[in-house]
Amino acid sequence: METIPFLTKEDVAALDSLLMHYLEKTSGTLTLVIDKGGTIIAQQGEIESIDIVIVSALAAGSFAATKELARRIGENEFSALYHQGVDRHIFMAALDEHTVIVTVFGDRTTIGLVRLFTVNVAAQLRTLLNQLRQRDGLEPKLVLEEDLPVVGENIFG
Repeated sequence: METIPFLTKEDVAALDSLLMHYLEKTSGTLTLVIDKGGTIIAQQGEIESIDIVIVSALAAGSFAATKELARRIGENEFSALYHQGVDRHIFMAALDEHTVIVTVFGDRTTIGLVRLFTVNVAAQLRTLLNQLRQRDGLEPKLVLEEDLPVVGENIFG
């Protein structure tokens, strides 16, 4: 099922605004919103020094591998991943079953601060993305038993 909604200029502006404020609060370097296949939905920050296409693909792969690791120890999945480097660090958190926020940051901030502000922006992004998916008919609708065709009934008219 397609999980990325069609984005208008207004949708992009709303996503950009949320991500810009998030980067300001966290003192992060870069943030991406990606789907779990690695497709970039939105981005903000210093993208010139990082190949964001590769980063998004690897982040999606990391989430997929970690989901299996979680399953092997009895968890459904891990909702967040953190990798600490010498100068740069990366924090990834699931927004919903389809999307992940990826944040690259340096020593100007802490993982605690990034995690704190991620909780807030994740809720806002989740709400916005769900509204866009529903607008585009990408979110499955609840099907009630009375909406199903009767067995043997010609559903094609």
